[in-house]
Amino acid sequence: MRLPTFILALAVSALAALPASAATYKTPKALLKALYSYDTDNSDAEAPSPYSTFFSDHLNKLLQTDLEGDVGAIDFDPVIAGQDGAASDVRIGQPILLNDKAEVEVQFENGEEVTLFYTLVREHGGWKVDDIANQKGDNPWSLGALLGDAQ
Repeated sequence: MRLPTFILALAVSALAALPASAATYKTPKALLKALYSYDTDNSDAEAPSPYSTFFSDHLNKLLQTDLEGDVGAIDFDPVIAGQDGAASDVRIGQPILLNDKAEVEVQFENGEEVTLFYTLVREHGGWKVDDIANQKGDNPWSLGALLGDAQ
């Protein structure tokens, strides 16, 4: 009787240890809530970004290509729109859906009020981040454009 209990406990532990990439986010808001509560210390060191499990295949490919160059184009954390700090008081807007794409505005505090615009795509049975943009301030940017995406 002890052996089946041990095997069951081992199986449950193995499932709990699966990487976040196994997570499927059924709604854009669920994806962004998970993204902003994610501890990057748990990320795969070999991945092109600490957030790779939340990013689309397309965005991860751009990030991987950028890593292979001499000098990377990204020297800040695009999820918090800065090098330091953390997002607090995160407010996720109502997604605008069009087929397998979504646009969502996210606002938060990180030393100042920040507004980011997310483009999401549905792939692998759930939602993934395909681009992040900061359209306000003196230096607007898009993660895809910084990575040389001609899309």
